[in-house]
Amino acid sequence: MRGIRNAGTGHKSRLVSVLALLAGLGLAGCTDLDNSLFSDDTDSGGATPTASADQFPPAGGGGTPGTMPGTMPGGASGGGGGSAPVVTITPVPIEAGSNTGTGVSATIATLRGQIQTLEDHLAANAGHLTDLRNQGADAAGAYHESKAHITTRLQVGTTRGNPELVTEWNAAQASLDSLAGNINALNGLSASIAADSSAAHYALDQIQATYNVSGAVDEDHRQLAVLEDETNQTISLIDRLLKSASEDTQRQTAYVANERANLTTLAAAIKNGELYGADLGSPQLASAGGAIPASTLAYAGTPLVVIRFDHPGVDYQQILYAALSQALQARPGAGFSVVAVAPTRGTASAVQLAQTTAKNHAQEVLRSMTDMGVPASRLAVASATDPGATSSEVRVFVR
Repeated sequence: MRGIRNAGTGHKSRLVSVLALLAGLGLAGCTDLDNSLFSDDTDSGGATPTASADQFPPAGGGGTPGTMPGTMPGGASGGGGGSAPVVTITPVPIEAGSNTGTGVSATIATLRGQIQTLEDHLAANAGHLTDLRNQGADAAGAYHESKAHITTRLQVGTTRGNPELVTEWNAAQASLDSLAGNINALNGLSASIAADSSAAHYALDQIQATYNVSGAVDEDHRQLAVLEDETNQTISLIDRLLKSASEDTQRQTAYVANERANLTTLAAAIKNGELYGADLGSPQLASAGGAIPASTLAYAGTPLVVIRFDHPGVDYQQILYAALSQALQARPGAGFSVVAVAPTRGTASAVQLAQTTAKNHAQEVLRSMTDMGVPASRLAVASATDPGATSSEVRVFVR
């Protein structure tokens, strides 16, 4: 690929194997993604692309009720849709006790009514969790179907900014938004279950305190013992349901956050008509090792990539992605310095013009790196001159 040199040995040959892995990698996005990613412009001179007025149409998913499942459908962890494996929560039958005519018997009847109400809530919340899980499975299935269409088309080759892929991206985005809405519903469900858990523990304390109330007969204490056992079982089921809802919320939150970052990378790939791969800021490639401040800029040594802008339309994205991916695999917490290098030949005005051009190219490369998912906090930009340079260059260093 003319105009590009990868300073690391073997990068260009390894690019083939990197590209072979790209077809199976995923994506997702966010509602506020800059529409300019899909504009039909060509970046040049560092100019910021103009935003497109096109809006992405929504899509959605549904679900069916059932008994409470015990695990999240495959879609929430990167699989397909469909019904989830099921584990049934069976509400505890509350024994109806007889009225002994004592004051304690009246208290027991009130407590029994409270526990029965909690049992009703338990059954309703279990059904709601089932609905949310099935809805999440449907949305995840639709999302992965759209993602597969996009990655397949990009892998075999397509046009830049293909509107058909924009529509597919749009559908994937809407499905991911549906999953995000599912998280909000799960949070509300968890709050309701937690309130029931507090009420059940409070009722248990009241039952145990009632043993000490005078004026009870033996039948009252027998009924209290039965109700105490039933309440303990109810608490166990409520806490299990709460644990399941909380785990679902955490799992889906992490999944959606990761996929939203990946969708940004996919948008850039659609714009350029070629597949990059996973988001370079994802946990698989870049662990949360803390941001590297721009003040620590250092670019001595061998550059990771040298991009020579010696002709119009230099195609550097794939080699840049492969090099960044390899660097982040070796050093997950790495940052990068993007250095604009200008030649020093000619008059003073010619040198000044060359420096401006090099800086614009550096900004273009910087935008490409952020599109690929490299966090902005890990990037720094600088400029330099090189008497040996024959054209504008951008050198990327690992720091």
